[in-house]
Amino acid sequence: MGNNNTGFRAKIQKFGGVLSGMVMPNIGAFITWGLITAIFLETGWHPNAHIAKLISPMLSYLLPILIGYTGGKNFYGDRGGVIGAAATMGVIVGADIPMFMGAMIMGPVAALCMKQVDKLFEGKIKPGFEMIVNNFSMGILGIFLVLAAYFAIGPFVQAINVVLSGGVNWIINHKLIPFASIFIEPAKVLFLNNAINHGILSPIGITQAAKAGKSILFILEPNPGPGVGVLLAYTFFGTGTAKRTAPGVAIIHAFGGIHEPYFPFILMKPQMIIASICGAVSGNFVFEFFNCGLVATASPGSYFSVLAVAPKSDYLPIIAGMLLSTAVSFVVGSLILKLSKGGDDYDDALEKKDAMKAEGKGEAVKEAIVDLTGKVIKKVYVACDAGMGSSAMGASILKKKMKEAGFDDIEVKNVSIPDLPEDIDIVVTHESLTDRAKAVRPNAVHYSVSNFLEGEQYDAIIEKIRETRQG
Repeated sequence: MGNNNTGFRAKIQKFGGVLSGMVMPNIGAFITWGLITAIFLETGWHPNAHIAKLISPMLSYLLPILIGYTGGKNFYGDRGGVIGAAATMGVIVGADIPMFMGAMIMGPVAALCMKQVDKLFEGKIKPGFEMIVNNFSMGILGIFLVLAAYFAIGPFVQAINVVLSGGVNWIINHKLIPFASIFIEPAKVLFLNNAINHGILSPIGITQAAKAGKSILFILEPNPGPGVGVLLAYTFFGTGTAKRTAPGVAIIHAFGGIHEPYFPFILMKPQMIIASICGAVSGNFVFEFFNCGLVATASPGSYFSVLAVAPKSDYLPIIAGMLLSTAVSFVVGSLILKLSKGGDDYDDALEKKDAMKAEGKGEAVKEAIVDLTGKVIKKVYVACDAGMGSSAMGASILKKKMKEAGFDDIEVKNVSIPDLPEDIDIVVTHESLTDRAKAVRPNAVHYSVSNFLEGEQYDAIIEKIRETRQG
């Protein structure tokens, strides 16, 4: 049963990674649009009707096309990106709402169609005719895809959006929005945060923001309060490594906006998810009571980034909601830590987990990383779901350790799991994402960590490389 659950979770994470992989690279453009909206809209900080003319075209055309291009490129390189952008234009014109969901469909679909068409001509094109065949095959396929998107996919997605929006409006009208965090918070700590925020909440929120100028859906997942409260509870009432590392993680989470580093603190003591949920729900009640919302998605989800895309009229209640989330999460988390008897320390919990897993298989506990004898290590990449948050911090720590060890010739980078290069030597991922990474690059050496910020976990890689070079 455990393996089935792990496999199912990996599949959900993979699907979520596909969705977030289309949005995350374009977050800067979303923030650009959000800031222009927050500043120059008639209800903004400095209303300017002339500049505000940019808001609607960017929302309706620029952002969906960027998503369509990125989705296509993720599946089939530049050719996939170009055909994905072209096909996205069909759903944009074929519907009356911002077509983010349509772009997430047409980008990958168009790229996969282009890939199949190219296979038909593979090895059959005479020298000198490659360019004309490649260009016209894309152009002709583009006609069919654009028309299909215009007449079928666009109206279909718009109908789905109407149903989803109706469901969201029903939830809002019945004052149930705060309780959405009962599902959001547990899903976040399973590394589905990007999928939830950018794959589900943001597309619906953007539709709402286009009409009302803001949406509460933008703040449900990015609110840093619940996570910061959990980390503060560990700071004051935790033990061992968890207590030592929690303050640094809290700072990164609160002001850097990267949520993933606090997930292991809940995973090692699952009762703490209650603290996170209570904090999120309490903050959501404040947001709902004062009719708060953001003009665009806040990413990364820090106190600063949330306020950057908040309407000026909502500043005080949004600050109050985030601080209440932090306080409630801290109080509940502190009670859990103080009342839970015999709770495992961070290090002990990891060791016992590995020991029990090995014992159940009738094996001895193995080293975390396999033998590297005979391998020439040139590329070590730290990978996560989006390749921007926790993996960036992990890569920074590992790069510093590599430099201190004298391994300046080894390339250390952070990357999203789907973008792992073929010539990668060692892949470092969080233990919950290792299965996905192995599926993408089965021939690489895979090393799992429980916390990207735990520098000691990278020492095994350094030591193995040192042994390989000395031997």
